[in-house]
Parts: sequence; structure tokens; C-alpha cells
Amino acid sequence: MSDLTLLGICGALRAASTNRLLMMEAVRRFGPADFIDADIRFPLFDQDLEDDPGIPGPVTTLARQIAKADAVVIATPEYNKGIPGVLKNALDWISRTEGNPWRDKPVALVSAAAGRAGGERSQNMARLCLNPFRPRLLPGPEVFIGQTGQQWDADGRLTNERSAKLLDELMGDLRSIAEAARARG
Repeated sequence: MSDLTLLGICGALRAASTNRLLMMEAVRRFGPADFIDADIRFPLFDQDLEDDPGIPGPVTTLARQIAKADAVVIATPEYNKGIPGVLKNALDWISRTEGNPWRDKPVALVSAAAGRAGGERSQNMARLCLNPFRPRLLPGPEVFIGQTGQQWDADGRLTNERSAKLLDELMGDLRSIAEAARARG
């Protein structure tokens, strides 16, 4: 079987974001895969833009990437007790594309935040925002990296053993579901 395709969507745009570190750690723990790092730098959703000139090219690109991916991992920070606007905007834009690229897609959520809860509220909100699209959203194990500024080594690797074990389990489950779906054709 050829390598799976794993799409990563990071809800933080900052290059040095610990959510980006977490997404990349998840990719490593997923195992061999063709990895695509999604670009969600879209204009704000606006029905007038959709009507003329039309759905922006980068939105269509992401919709195709979601549809073609065997699995998706979303890393979401917590901004003011919720998901970042850029992530919600991307979900809104994707909902306007043809078909439903999310339908039955295996999706894992992870989050990192400065507080002790590690982004629990943002992950719950992300689940609520994704549910209408009917992905195969893994229920757990839940991976929340609290006090995230202290959880990484100089090479950008996760140092918290408990969190690492949960992430291994989550990504192992994501891989198993993706492999089974691919085998069914």
C-alpha cells in the first residue's frame, strides 16, 4: 500500500506557534505519510466575494486537499475561550465549495494553549463547528497541551510523556481508520 496522505490544518498563523509544533509532532507520530500543510490565509468570508469574483482559488485548493487526504489533523489554539477566527473562517469558506470534502473524513483534533486546560474549550468549539460536515471525528483520546510554552525541547519535540502517549494513541487510531477506509476503497 502506498503512503497515506495526511493533511494538517493549523489554526495559528504564527510560524513559531506551539500549535504548529504540536501539528508537526502529530505528523511524526502518524508515521509514514505524504504530508500537506494547509494554507488557511483566506480573505474573510463574504457572500459578495463568493458571488463575484467567486470562491477564492486557495479555498478551492484546500477543499480538494481535504477531499483527497486519507486523514486530517487539526491543531487549534484557544483564543478568548474559542477557536481562532482564521480557523472558523476557513471552515466557513470550505462549506461553500462543491460537495462536502469533510464527509466521512477521519479527523483528529489537538490543541495547545498557555493555560492549564490546554485549549479544551477551543477543541470543543472546533467539534461543534465540524459536526455539520459529518467527518469521522475521533472522540479521543483528547490531546490538550497546557502551559504549552514549557512542553517542547530545543528541537521542537514534545517533552511531556503523558501528552506524548495520548498523542501516539490518537495518531495511531487516526492511521488505523485511514488505512481501513483506504482498504475498503
